[in-house]
Amino acid sequence: MKRKLLDILACAACKGPLELCTEDADDVITGALRCEACGVDYPIRNGIPRFVPEDNYASSFGYQWNLFRKEQLDCYNGTSLSADRLWNETGWDRNGLGGQWILDAGCGAGRFLDAASTSQGEVVGIDISSAIDAAKDNLADCENVHFVQASIYDLPFRQGAFDRAYCIGVIQHTPDRAASLRSVTQMVKPNGSVAFTIYPRKPWTKLFAKYWLRTVTKRLKKETLLNLIRGIMPIAFPVTNVLFRLPILGKAFMFAIPVANYVHEPQLNRDQRYAWAILDTFDMLSPAFDQPMTEAEARKPLEDAGIEITRSEPHGLNLVGVKRSPK
Repeated sequence: MKRKLLDILACAACKGPLELCTEDADDVITGALRCEACGVDYPIRNGIPRFVPEDNYASSFGYQWNLFRKEQLDCYNGTSLSADRLWNETGWDRNGLGGQWILDAGCGAGRFLDAASTSQGEVVGIDISSAIDAAKDNLADCENVHFVQASIYDLPFRQGAFDRAYCIGVIQHTPDRAASLRSVTQMVKPNGSVAFTIYPRKPWTKLFAKYWLRTVTKRLKKETLLNLIRGIMPIAFPVTNVLFRLPILGKAFMFAIPVANYVHEPQLNRDQRYAWAILDTFDMLSPAFDQPMTEAEARKPLEDAGIEITRSEPHGLNLVGVKRSPK
């Protein structure tokens, strides 16, 4: 943990100040953060402050991202897919982020942290799962990237500590989506910017085959599910290679067959698409929660929290906004 992170950290319970209880070092590997008001010590392990127990509702993501920790990082796969998505879905200019604190809420293995690290901002990735260890392993050499294991509901930062916050593909996987949205916005200062991308819910969304399968697959052991996916992929991949490319019918087959084969992504070669197919099919079928939202459902908690929505893309439910100054 870099000592500068202490400037914005706070007790996850009372939001009071924390005291660093360890050796005097610029980068703390092992130690503790103490809240005198609560009488609680939060451990620092592997250079990461830990504010949650290891076993939690997002354990499938910890398993997933520690196995597939590099596949979706641009710096590893040679594409610009994550960077393109980050800057498109936030609408931010990475050259204008110097000196700002930026929150990545639900960073996983760090695919968007990797992209954000190319700015001059200080970027903080939080994740409730052990995926935070994969993110640190991937990006430990980035001086402007910080790592915290914490719940999106009880973020251990001073309110208004961040100039910007983004949360891409995470909200639908939390037990209380509205509370997650409110919690992230509380971390942003007045006139700060937020960007959320959430799985959209349409009248037909729950007919998608993955939601039928998930009634079973989310209850399977993670290892069992992954082995099943790996077992069927030698057949499912070439079949979907053909079916997903068909004019008109291709979209229907994508809806009916829960396999994540990105046949229309030119930046990925065949081997990369195969690896991503295993990864993202597991990502479809394993989470404890997968609750897409309508735009109205997502807008309300944001607007109630003082966010003025400046851009919305309903097809991917991408909402960008600015936090209004209090009157």
